[in-house]
Amino acid sequence: MVRIVVVLALLLGSVPAAAQTRIPALAWMAGTWVHEDPRQRVMETWVGPGNGVMAGANLTARADGRALYEFMRMAETPEGVSYYASPAGRAPVEFRAREVGESRVVFENATHDFPQRVIYWKEGEVLAARIEGTMRGKERSEEWRFKPAR
Repeated sequence: MVRIVVVLALLLGSVPAAAQTRIPALAWMAGTWVHEDPRQRVMETWVGPGNGVMAGANLTARADGRALYEFMRMAETPEGVSYYASPAGRAPVEFRAREVGESRVVFENATHDFPQRVIYWKEGEVLAARIEGTMRGKERSEEWRFKPAR
């Protein structure tokens, strides 16, 4: 029944663009990317797309000697595309695509503690990433500008 409703909605044009998006539309994120600043060196790799999935890993080496890691994946769902974040190996948290453009995607989970939004966009050779939302009643964000790893 759900498939019939989705097909009818697609034919009638009432499904939001984000719900119609499929993983190949995000192939511009594929590759190994590096962000460096005085506080940290961050490497992020995205592989795929393949069969409706892209897989990613992030490793942050901080100047203070700490290391952080995160496993990510983007997958097609009946609602569109979702981003699943698993920081430090914890259970994945789902963020659904809310906005998808030619070189920009916004994922959102309004019920998550922080972040509530995960945003990626491409500016020439740079892959930019931003997380944002509220924490303890205050707006907060972090942003990275990745260059292709050489």
